[in-house]
Amino acid sequence: MANKLAITLTRSVIGRPQDQRDTVTALGLRKVNQTVEKQDNAATRGMINKVAHLVTVKEI
Repeated sequence: MANKLAITLTRSVIGRPQDQRDTVTALGLRKVNQTVEKQDNAATRGMINKVAHLVTVKEI
């Protein structure tokens, strides 16, 4: 596994359930096409799996 992940919000959260919106916010994403770097751990992977249809992930 990679040490860090680059997570990019590729789709809008408009019209999505509140739990998905909260997950995207918890990842530190606010705008479409914004990218954040997070540590690769089980908690982060779980959040990514929940909103996998809204984000793209690249291992760094």
